[in-house]
Amino acid sequence: MKQNRNPFEDLFGLGGLGAIRSPRGGSQKEESGGSQPEKEPERFDSHGNPVRRFRPFRGLGVGIFVLFLLLAGMNSYYMLDEENYAVVVTLGSAEAVSQAGLHFKIPFVQRVQMVSKGIKGMPIGYMLETKESIDEESVMITKDFNFVNTDFYLEYMVSDPVKYLYASADPEATLKMLTQSYIRDTVGIYNVDDVITTGKALIQSEIKEKLTNRMMEEDIGLSVVNITIQDAFPPTTEVMNAFKNVENAKQGKETAINNANKDRNEKIPQAEAECDQIIKNAEAEKEARMNEAQGQVSRFERMYEEYSKYPLITKQRMFYETMEELLPRMKVYLVDESGTQKLLPLDNFVSSIPASQNRVSDNEGETQEAVQESGEVAQ
Repeated sequence: MKQNRNPFEDLFGLGGLGAIRSPRGGSQKEESGGSQPEKEPERFDSHGNPVRRFRPFRGLGVGIFVLFLLLAGMNSYYMLDEENYAVVVTLGSAEAVSQAGLHFKIPFVQRVQMVSKGIKGMPIGYMLETKESIDEESVMITKDFNFVNTDFYLEYMVSDPVKYLYASADPEATLKMLTQSYIRDTVGIYNVDDVITTGKALIQSEIKEKLTNRMMEEDIGLSVVNITIQDAFPPTTEVMNAFKNVENAKQGKETAINNANKDRNEKIPQAEAECDQIIKNAEAEKEARMNEAQGQVSRFERMYEEYSKYPLITKQRMFYETMEELLPRMKVYLVDESGTQKLLPLDNFVSSIPASQNRVSDNEGETQEAVQESGEVAQ
């Protein structure tokens, strides 16, 4: 009876388990008592040579496994030279390697990134390729309010590769910004002659010291090696005029602010003094009017008290006092039938009549008699 063959045996060239021979010369199926399957008859070409069957997937699994081993072997080591650092990242944790030589790593788990140990350069104030000046970076104002065009060259290196890669998004940009800031601050405390001629070494030293201390505070993995002034010269006429216009505008603004502050400082005390004076005058007038009113009230109360005792005498006395105040200021006009007007000052008229004194004395006598009569009636 013909036994069915497994198609995968022919496909992968395994030939079935029955084709595996035992060490004693028989097949395993023969030793186990099983029947041996019939062999497929061999095929021959026209010349009588046997034709081998084509098996497309024969050895595919072995090839994939060998390829995986090759890739793993290639990613299991790296070479590090003397001019670079190696930063090994393992599942998000970074570690720096500085020793040169052959190093091993876990394939597909650890990632290695190289960072140069060499000294790098950065131009400030000009373009390195064309040597063309950049006015926005190079033109500065000195202590004596002059303009100077200065070009600097900064040398730096990586001191900590891990912080260089992961502590800042752009450490070179941070370093350049800080360098420009300290350059302007330092140049601004020197005169233009010192910047152009004799003060270059001192300026370079101060900038390097300030920048080194600041980079230690920032701690972004960079350190300053040196900074030098490449060139220093007065700027062009157009740039000087533009900067002068800006400076004049700033000075005009400051002058206007100072004048306004001065005017305010002068006007505010003056206004406060006037306000205090007005308040004091109002307080004094209030006191005077209150005192006057109180005096009038007291006078009226006394007068009323006298009036209640001697009404007639009080009326006459008040009349005489009022007339005594009014008559000296009065003028009498006399008009006759012809229409002629004569002005007679009343004060002269009164003083020229001596009989008035007798009349007044008679009135005083009558007043005394009226007082006596009033006293008798009261009794």
